[in-house]
Amino acid sequence: MDEYIEALEGPAQSRIVELRALCQESAPDAAEAIKWGSPAYVHPSGTILFVLNAFKHHANIVFTPSTRETFATELAAFTTGKGSVALPYAEPLPADLLRRMIQYRVREHVDHGVMWR
Repeated sequence: MDEYIEALEGPAQSRIVELRALCQESAPDAAEAIKWGSPAYVHPSGTILFVLNAFKHHANIVFTPSTRETFATELAAFTTGKGSVALPYAEPLPADLLRRMIQYRVREHVDHGVMWR
C-alpha cells in the first residue's frame, strides 16, 4: 500500500491518503492488500471488503453493488458504477457517507455472508 501511495502525485496521493485513514478508522480489523494492482481492504476471513483506485481527476472506492445500492439516494450527486463511487479531487471527501458505507459493507459481510462480487 505504501508503494502504491508513493507512486502517486498531487491530489491523487492526497485523496488516497485521506481515504486510507478513513478506511483504517472505519474498518480497523481489515487488512490492507494490493488486489489487481489497487489498494484493497480484506476482512480477516479473506473476503475483499472494498477497493480504492486513483485516476487523473478522481479516486474511486469500490464496494459490492448491494452496498452502493443501499446508499443510492445519498449518492445521487456522484458518478457511480456497479459498485463504484467516483470522488473528484476538486470536491471535499464525503467522509460521513463513506464511513457509513464502509461500516455497512463490513456488517453486510459479517452478518449476511455477502462476498466480493
